[in-house]
Amino acid sequence: MGNLVGSWRFKEPSTVEECDSTWGSDSESDEAMAEDDSGMSDSVSPAESERAAGHSGDAALQLTDSPESAPKMKRSFYAARDLYKYRHSYPNYRKSRQPNEYRNLRFYMNKIPLVPDGIYIEEILSKWRGDYDKLEHNHTYIQWLFPLREQGLNFYAHELTQDEIKEFQSTREAKRRFLAAYSVMLDFYGIKLLDKSGNVARAPNWQERFQHLNESHHNYLRITRILKSLGELGYEAFKAPLVRLFLEESLCNSTLPNMQHSVLEYFVYTIRLPATRRRLLRFARQHYRPAHAFLWGPPPKKGAGGSIGAGSSGIRAPAPTPEQHRRVEENTASASSRINVSSHDAILCQDLVGGGIKSLPDLSSYEAGLQEPLMLISGRRERSEFS
Repeated sequence: MGNLVGSWRFKEPSTVEECDSTWGSDSESDEAMAEDDSGMSDSVSPAESERAAGHSGDAALQLTDSPESAPKMKRSFYAARDLYKYRHSYPNYRKSRQPNEYRNLRFYMNKIPLVPDGIYIEEILSKWRGDYDKLEHNHTYIQWLFPLREQGLNFYAHELTQDEIKEFQSTREAKRRFLAAYSVMLDFYGIKLLDKSGNVARAPNWQERFQHLNESHHNYLRITRILKSLGELGYEAFKAPLVRLFLEESLCNSTLPNMQHSVLEYFVYTIRLPATRRRLLRFARQHYRPAHAFLWGPPPKKGAGGSIGAGSSGIRAPAPTPEQHRRVEENTASASSRINVSSHDAILCQDLVGGGIKSLPDLSSYEAGLQEPLMLISGRRERSEFS
């Protein structure tokens, strides 16, 4: 049994619905009771409501106002599966056999430069702020500034490890520089960091930068990576304010209309707390146009005739957790020793203006052994806090 458990691998979800547990624990009362790290409210001002009513939904995905004539839209399985793995701390993650050199931490301690450019973190923080051409066209620094437990485009950058994450979070100097790097990138996008709680607002140069961001789609991939890295390095609470701002600008103010799909399909789902995701998605549903094309829930309530209403994603029960799946495998081990492993993600490539390295989504899959169970199941089958 020990050998079986040691070689066990988590079977990944095979549908979008299995990847998404956002609405799995939804109830009439949990929104008021759930602890939420966003500090936001679903209420909107009359001005916002007026703007939303007049918004024509001119996002990258053009839809008509008629449900009958609208094309059938689907959520991305590759996005849902990638973010499921992230939120569950990479169930099939295998610890590297190489010595842990803590290269990400050493970079943030200004002891080693990023590779291949040979630039130290202090130079980036002191000289790159406001140099928007450099921040736009250099494609090797982002993996060093915002490390993850997955491989990015720069293969010289090292993936984070659990031990390095713990060491990073306990190192004040590294955390200070990490927040400074976050501020540099926010300024690049026309946003300013307001306080130590992660609240954000438009920067003085927001109009110019938003215009650029609206047409610079590869930066949406960078933002997904930034949000993931915030969660890995102890700043989970910083995600919701930034995502909320992007929802307001893309859905209410129409300053970032091309970002709508990325915010809803990627940015929201980097957030680990389901109650926070639900609040953001409820806000988004209020302002999304056309309303019938909203794909991200909530599912129809029970007793509504059994049909799925317009604008619902028809979310079914989420996939079993890694711990649930392991127990099933153990119980059936005597009947079969076959272990199912899913294939690697298909990753799409986008060419960048100006040539150079192509920008790939920082999305990676790991087909490796489970490091440790993520959740424990009680007799009452309680849900995990993070899904």
